Amino acid sequence: MKHAALFQSLRQRKTASLSHINHSLLLHLLTPGLIMSKGTVVLAYSGGLDTSCILVWLKEQGYDVIAFLANIGQEEDFDAAHKKAVDLGAKKIFIEDLRSEFVEDFIWPAVQANAVYEDRYLLGTAVARPCIGRRQVEIARKEGAQFVSHGATGKGNDQIRFELTCYALYPEVKIIAPWRIPEFYNRFQGRKDLMEYAQKRGIPVPVTPKAPWSMDANLMHISYESGILENPKSHGPADLYLMTKNPEDAPNTPDVLEIEFGNGVPVKVTNIKESQSKDSPLEIFLYLNEIGGKHGVGRIDIVENRSIGMKSRGIYETPGGTILLKAHLDIETFTMDKEVRRIKQGLSIKFSEFIYNGFWYSPECDFVRHCIAKSQENVQGKVQLSVFKGQVYILGRESPKSLYNEELVSMDVQGDYDPCDASGFIRINAVRLREHHRLQGLSDNK
Repeated sequence: MKHAALFQSLRQRKTASLSHINHSLLLHLLTPGLIMSKGTVVLAYSGGLDTSCILVWLKEQGYDVIAFLANIGQEEDFDAAHKKAVDLGAKKIFIEDLRSEFVEDFIWPAVQANAVYEDRYLLGTAVARPCIGRRQVEIARKEGAQFVSHGATGKGNDQIRFELTCYALYPEVKIIAPWRIPEFYNRFQGRKDLMEYAQKRGIPVPVTPKAPWSMDANLMHISYESGILENPKSHGPADLYLMTKNPEDAPNTPDVLEIEFGNGVPVKVTNIKESQSKDSPLEIFLYLNEIGGKHGVGRIDIVENRSIGMKSRGIYETPGGTILLKAHLDIETFTMDKEVRRIKQGLSIKFSEFIYNGFWYSPECDFVRHCIAKSQENVQGKVQLSVFKGQVYILGRESPKSLYNEELVSMDVQGDYDPCDASGFIRINAVRLREHHRLQGLSDNK
């Protein structure tokens, strides 16, 4: 009897304890604002209307949000963005200065490659995304976040670039892309819907009218698209450009620069007239942006092929990148073997496509990047150039690794060359051409 009574007493206590726990859990679930967390998400945050609304929306869905803002050279009030993220309820805020690594780890390989997508676009936005995504993943791993999120649209290239980077560097990560979630994009079908949501949730809204186009800015360039620019026939407004002067309004005196290269990347830039030099990667690029912007260099207006299959119109300003492309092409041709350069040109096209399509961290891109770096070992020397009213003019070059033999190429000196050798070279190459036209030419005439 004593054992039975003891057992009954213990059972009653356990039941009462479980009842208390279940009641507490029920109260927690029913109490507004006390939703159980679905996990932690690192949001690529800009401080703008879209990502501010996304931050609050993610919290409403039950996530703890870490806001991550990358400084890659854009004009931004980072203190204000930090305060805004705090006010909106971000669990933590990371504002990371990535400018130096953006230049050294991403822009410099693009310079070595002469990376240009579809013959015109210098990839300013595309090359920034793997830089941002890499740090976003590092923060997610450090903070134990299971999710990452971004504000890229469902029609653009950036969703692909961000997400392929995240999956490559953090294979287990889960990605929340609000602009691909029907619940989100059906609710927010335009800027008006976002503004209404922001006002209801106490999210600060822009006080100045939004430009009738979208803009993405970083150290390398500014891009403009959508809005009134979606009509490919419409001219870009004169007040659109923020990074470069109208070439017509540029100074009437050129800036003459000397750019020194080592292993295919600039190691020093000197303004010849002003005797001013820069020798750190970030300072070099900022100075070239300044000079190029002053003279209206690097403006293009193009229609390009997006990764997902549609064409889009974009206007770009890339002043420093354009100067470097011209200078690097010149010193590379001066110092690189003809056949090596022919192969490297093909690799550069592939590399540009990998960057544009979001495959920076793919094995094939890594392979091509290493091949291009190998090709740059002897690309060293100095290029002198003039920057003037929207143009870059090459003036001269010198290199200890030059393959240029002045005596050999001179029309005034025989040098170590026998002109008779050209006869055999021409006859050998003519065999194929003569046979082609002798045999297929005859058959075409029958």
